[in-house]
Order: sequence, then structure tokens, then C-alpha cells
Amino acid sequence: MSRNDYGLRFGEQKQYFGNTPDGRQALARGGDVMPKRNKKNFRPTEKGAGMTRAGVAAYRRANPGSKLKTAVTGKVKPGSKAAKRRKSFCARSLGQMKKFPKAAKDPNSRLRQARRRWKC
Repeated sequence: MSRNDYGLRFGEQKQYFGNTPDGRQALARGGDVMPKRNKKNFRPTEKGAGMTRAGVAAYRRANPGSKLKTAVTGKVKPGSKAAKRRKSFCARSLGQMKKFPKAAKDPNSRLRQARRRWKC
């Protein structure tokens, strides 16, 4: 099945999000189309939050050229690409912990569960 420059099937309309007050349609968002929020694509909070392998595959199908990957959960060699991705995620999520202290205090929040899954 071939797709156009926007990642849509030929003949398929662009998705628009919201309308302007005078009734005109708003411009399309930057192009990223998220897969449906279901058990197949997204992991529940209790199991570490985040996207599943199937969810990442669905996202990459909907957004050609995407470099989205699943969480780094296993053992990694120090200095490897996976170790650098983990370090980067942990640094970004630490900023989220500082920005959202309520989520940081709750051990069952999606943020804390995701950090646990990534072994931060």
C-alpha cells in the first residue's frame, strides 16, 4: 500500500484538529498520528506505562521515517547506544519529576512507573 508525503494513503483526507471561531478548519498538526489507546498499543500504569512493541510498530506505520523505539529495560553495556538512551530518558524524566512534584511523590504515577521500567 503506497502513501503520500504526509504518511496518508492516496485519496485519504488530512486529519484536522478543531475549527476556527469563524467556521474554517484549523491547520493540521505536525503530522504525528498516534495509534489507538488500547491494551495492544499502550501498557497499563501498573506494568510500567509507555508503549508496547505493537504500539511502537503501529506508530511507525502511521508516521513513516519515525525513529521511535521501545523502552530500554534489560541489561546494557556501559557507553552503548542503549545505555545512552536510558541515561537521556532518565535525565528528561527527572526534569518532569521536578516540574510535577505531585506525580513524583506518588509511587503509582505513570511517571514513577515509567522510570522504574527504564531502571532510572
